[in-house]
Amino acid sequence: MKTRFISLSLLALSALAMGSCEKFLDVQPRYVQDAENYFNQPSDYEMALTAAYDLLQTSYLTQWIGEIASDNAIAGGESVTDTEGLHQIEAMTHNAVNNELRSIFRWNYAGIARVNYMMEFKDKIDFVGKDAILGQARFLRAYYYFELTKYFGDVPLVIDERLGADQVTKLDRSPAAEVYAQIEADLRYASATLPWSNPEKGRVDKGASLALLGKVQLYQSKHAQAAITLDSVINFGGYALVENYADLWLDANENNSETVFDIEYSGLEGGSYGCFVCLEGNAAAGFNGIRQYDGPYYSDGNSYNLPTQDLYDAFDVSDLRRDVTVLDLDAFIAAQPNASSISYAIGGGGHTGYYNNKYIKRQAELGLPDNDLTSPLNYKVIRYADVLLMAAEAHAQNGNDASALTYVNEVRARVNMPALSSGGSTLLADIFHERRLELSGEGLRFWDLVRSGQAVQEITNFQAGKHELFPLPQVEIDLAGGNWPQNTGY
Repeated sequence: MKTRFISLSLLALSALAMGSCEKFLDVQPRYVQDAENYFNQPSDYEMALTAAYDLLQTSYLTQWIGEIASDNAIAGGESVTDTEGLHQIEAMTHNAVNNELRSIFRWNYAGIARVNYMMEFKDKIDFVGKDAILGQARFLRAYYYFELTKYFGDVPLVIDERLGADQVTKLDRSPAAEVYAQIEADLRYASATLPWSNPEKGRVDKGASLALLGKVQLYQSKHAQAAITLDSVINFGGYALVENYADLWLDANENNSETVFDIEYSGLEGGSYGCFVCLEGNAAAGFNGIRQYDGPYYSDGNSYNLPTQDLYDAFDVSDLRRDVTVLDLDAFIAAQPNASSISYAIGGGGHTGYYNNKYIKRQAELGLPDNDLTSPLNYKVIRYADVLLMAAEAHAQNGNDASALTYVNEVRARVNMPALSSGGSTLLADIFHERRLELSGEGLRFWDLVRSGQAVQEITNFQAGKHELFPLPQVEIDLAGGNWPQNTGY
C-alpha cells in the first residue's frame, strides 16, 4: 500500500478558562500541547516530517505549468476563463495577479515553514534515527526552495526558524546564488545521512538526494560538478530502466527499478475543488482526462494540459514513446470495434485532438470519492532515464562526448531507437531533443528550453530577459510591505 501523507496542523491551544461556578469549572483542558513544547518524543518528529512531506501533494501545478508554458501543450479546460491563470501562462500574458503562480509561492513556502519548525527544535532531544529524519527534512526544504528559485529567481531565504507577522515585512529577497548554496548544503547533508534505499515508499534516500543535487548543479551550469554527482548515482548500480516504456505509466507498476524520486499519491481519499492543498490524490490525471468521455479504457476528465501537434510531430513514427506519451484520441476511437458508440466533448479552452497519455484517468485507476481529484498515479519527479540524460548533458558540456553518448544511447536503446554518433554542439542539441522525447508530459520542458537558450525560438510570445522567470505574486509583495522588487518586465 502506498504511503499516505496526512496534513498536520500544529496549533497553539490555550487552556480553557470558565467564569461560572458550574460543575464543569474543574474540568482540565484536554489539550495542553503548544508549538513551544511539542517535540518531546521521536513520534513528534515523525509526525512533523509527515507534515513536511504533505506539501509535495501540490506538485500537480508544476506538472501542468512545465508543459503548458512550453511548446509541448496548451492549457485546455472548459473555457479560457476556467483556471484563467494557466491560459495566461500558455499565452505568455501572465502577470503578478495569477492564482496558480501564487499557489506555487504559498505552498512551497508552507513546506519550508514545516521543515524550519522541525529544524528550530532539532536539538531538543536525541534518539536513534533522528539524523535520518532531519536528512529527509532537509531534502524537502531543498526541493521546495528549488521550485521557488526555478519559478521566481531571487526569493526570501529563511532557515531553521519560524517567522512572526512583524518579521515578514522586514524580509528581503535573497540572491538566487545564495538560495542555491543553501539548497546544495541541504542536499549534501541529506546524501551524507540517508541510505541508498529507503524501504518506506515515498520516503527519500541517498539516490534521490544526489540526483536532485545533480539537477540543481546542472541548472546553475556547474557542469563538471553535475557530471561527478550524477555519475555517482549511475555507478551505484541500484537503478535500471524499465524494459517496457509503457509500463512506467501504470499505477500497478510504480516504485520500480527506474524510480529515483516519486511523489506518492493515494486514490482512497481526496480534498475538494475548494481545497486543492488538501488533496491526497494526483489531480493532474483527472484534469488531464477526456471531457465527457464515454468509451473503453479511459475515463471522463476535464481536458487540461493538451499536447500540441508540434510535440506529436517531434517523434519519429517508429518511436514507441510517441503513442505512450501522446494519446491521439480520434485514432484510438477509430481502432475500437465499437467506435460509433464512443463519444466525448471538446472544451472551449482549446482542443488539439491529443491528450497526456502518461498522466490521464484510466478506468482501472480511479480514485474515491471524486476521481477527478484522487488519481493514485504517482508523480515521477526524477526517474533514472532523467538521471542518464542529465549526466549525458553534463558530460557533453564538459567535452566528454564518449560518456555523453553512452548515457543518451542507453535511453534510446530501451525503445529500440538507433544510437546517436554526433559530437560537440550537435550532440548537445541531440540530448536536449532526446529529453523532450523521453520526458514530455512530465513538467520539465519549459525549464529545459530556458536552460538551453531555446525558449525564444520555441515558445510563442516568449520575451528574452522577461519570461525566463515568473512574476512574484503581487499580493505577496504587498504582504511583505512592498519591500520586494518585482522581476524584470512585469
